[in-house]
Amino acid sequence: MTNRTIDIAFWDYDRTRLLLDGTIPIQGAEPRFHSARIVPQIFKAMIDGHYDVSELGFTYFLRTFVDGRSPFLALPVFLNRAFRHGAIHVNENSSISRPEDLAGKRIGELALYGHDAGLMSKGILSDTSAWRPEQSRWIVGGIDFPMDPVDFVSRPVPAGCEVEYAGSDVDLGEMLVTGEIDALFTADIPAGMLQKRSGIRRLFGDYLERERAYFRDTGIFPIMHLVAVKRQMAENHPELIKSIYQSFCQAKDQMIEHYAQGMTFNNMDLMHPWLTALIAENRELMGKDWWPYGIGANRAAIDTVLRYHHEQGLTDRRFTIEDVFVPGLLET
Repeated sequence: MTNRTIDIAFWDYDRTRLLLDGTIPIQGAEPRFHSARIVPQIFKAMIDGHYDVSELGFTYFLRTFVDGRSPFLALPVFLNRAFRHGAIHVNENSSISRPEDLAGKRIGELALYGHDAGLMSKGILSDTSAWRPEQSRWIVGGIDFPMDPVDFVSRPVPAGCEVEYAGSDVDLGEMLVTGEIDALFTADIPAGMLQKRSGIRRLFGDYLERERAYFRDTGIFPIMHLVAVKRQMAENHPELIKSIYQSFCQAKDQMIEHYAQGMTFNNMDLMHPWLTALIAENRELMGKDWWPYGIGANRAAIDTVLRYHHEQGLTDRRFTIEDVFVPGLLET
């Protein structure tokens, strides 16, 4: 039987590298792999129909649904995950020491109102404090480099929420330093933070402890990006979709095993001192597979994104896992 040629796009991650170099094949497929300079370019190309299978931000994916239906379905493959207590930065002159102090403030957000990192940060604060996103004023744009408007997905503005989109030449990171904005919710650490410029800090100085406590309390390792597939392909070639999923799993599992072996032989191939100790600490907290794929191990994390998307006014109803994932992978 002839293998089917498919176009697959994702960023160059450790968990995808064995797919990209051919170590892990995809049974029934002849893959053509693609990437881009920045991840949003991958998202846009997928939404524009250039790829069959692609990494896609979870919120970008959900924004493709119109009247409950999207041209895409999701695989429970989560290429990008991050805890987000540390993603909130404040200007020290803005009198912000706790989440409730964000009320009435002007806040920057990367890329989209409800961008994956912002969605999670807002949701966590809403779950654990009296602050709500609509109590603040929002400006959306780029950080540390020019960013064209993200206009290839819907950009709903929830009722009662004040949102403006900055021009492509606006640097929200610099605006935080100068005090033009009071706070910044972002996936990327602003250059000013890395340069230790005066006047800015994280909202939570103890963010690492908070993020670990969040995992202990909820079991959730927040999902940022998943893998999407064209709905028509998923419906017409269910066995191929299962094969693609299995290959993503194998590539990730072998990389986790690679790290475990590196701990044993003290021969890690990454240039970071004390990395073995960090991996051991993560394994103790999160288990040997600290980056799980599949529905079962991620149900709470998925449901949380779907809940936040609805609560924050980005979808008119709360989607279920069955609404958005490939039916043949619901038991994974």
